[in-house]
Amino acid sequence: MLAAGRTRLLGATAAVLAASVALCAGAAVAVDVKPRGGPRRPPSAKAARTTLVQSTLIVPKGNEAGPFNASRKLALPSGWSGEVWARVSGARFEAWTPQGQLLVSASGSGQVLALTPAAGGGAAAQKTLISGLTAPQGLAFDTVEGVQYLYVAESNQIDRYVWGSGGTLGARTVLVKGLPDESKSGDDVHHVKSLAVGPDHTIYVTVGSASNATPDEPGESPPRGTIVSFHPDGTHMQVFASGVRNGEGLSFAPDGTLWTAVNQRDEVPYPFHRAYGEFSDAYGHVIAQYVDEHPPDEIARLTAGRNLGWPYCDPDPDSKPGDPRAKPKFLAMRFDDDAQTNAGGSVLDCSTLAPIELGIPAHSAPLGLNFLEGSAIAGHFSHGAALAVHGSWDRTPPRQPGVLWLPWKKGKATLGKATTMIEGFQEPSGSRWGRPVDAIAGPDGSLYVTDDSAGAVYRVGPAVGK
Repeated sequence: MLAAGRTRLLGATAAVLAASVALCAGAAVAVDVKPRGGPRRPPSAKAARTTLVQSTLIVPKGNEAGPFNASRKLALPSGWSGEVWARVSGARFEAWTPQGQLLVSASGSGQVLALTPAAGGGAAAQKTLISGLTAPQGLAFDTVEGVQYLYVAESNQIDRYVWGSGGTLGARTVLVKGLPDESKSGDDVHHVKSLAVGPDHTIYVTVGSASNATPDEPGESPPRGTIVSFHPDGTHMQVFASGVRNGEGLSFAPDGTLWTAVNQRDEVPYPFHRAYGEFSDAYGHVIAQYVDEHPPDEIARLTAGRNLGWPYCDPDPDSKPGDPRAKPKFLAMRFDDDAQTNAGGSVLDCSTLAPIELGIPAHSAPLGLNFLEGSAIAGHFSHGAALAVHGSWDRTPPRQPGVLWLPWKKGKATLGKATTMIEGFQEPSGSRWGRPVDAIAGPDGSLYVTDDSAGAVYRVGPAVGK
């Protein structure tokens, strides 16, 4: 993924605004937003409340194939509308080019596509920019010593392409080879890679686990369940953070710190010697009621050498750990010893780990994480981050897919409790017609959301349909 601000929003230049002027046609009916020319103050608690309103998706001509051959509605912030801006099979992560095109990775087809806003609005024009890749996902732009580059994270390597001033794709250099990919022995393989580029041009790459909770075999380099870093030329690989089961979300905050959104483990055994449900001592038993809410997925600030605990320590949101009546508190979550891999703290003393900054409900499956500070996104949303959640695969009822918003608390340099920004992809029956993957701000003030299930890119915001 792109670094926030500088790298994710390179499109917010004069050239991009000129290229995207058609997208901004009409008066934008912004929500709780000050005039563009005035100061942008941090929102008050009242201003930061989001009212969601049901809105029928606009489907431009040519984009009507299923699931949009039937009317689809999303719950969007009041005053916003949404449209099926493009159809991209298996759409994953996104990046704006300096010339105002939206690049979208398609892991299943091995492609990166370039989407161009249509004059006068409507469906985007698209072309295949790169093909023949191995499960590409993360995309990022950076300029090093005056040369602009596009970085692409394949599942087995990191590529760098020279990006011409006119938006032309130049020569490719494979910066990093041999990243851990598919695994024959893994029981839950996370092989696609996200990436971010730091202000000092350091490249950060996610290396997801190959299992639910089994420690990986030694000898893999880099090891799985980590975030690794590289110099701009792909050398000097280091494990930046460990214990990260599957940190697909990767983004830089306004203060320059690196954050990740993590898919936590499944089927966690109950970690306390106490009665629960039918068990007088439930320790070590896998209990559906407990598993449905534990462990929460994580949003964490990464620092060099930090360990997020997987697979030995599980974050616990409960105000009274182990009590089925306890209400979750998702801020500053401490850990429980995993009863399967770390009974009694025999492998790792979980009390030595720093608390996880923020959690979201278990099995939300967070993917793309993007800070919106400095973007043209409407209202209070620019003072926070957008997080696409894919929804659960093993929970009853299923956890909903959607897009969450997390406020950036500048004074504390941290993210606050998540609230829903976009929902409606899941029917009351639990069936789904879509599953968001990524959500980034566009130069027109809209949010662009990819959906690998529906094969779509949505454009949502106050200017859509105006």
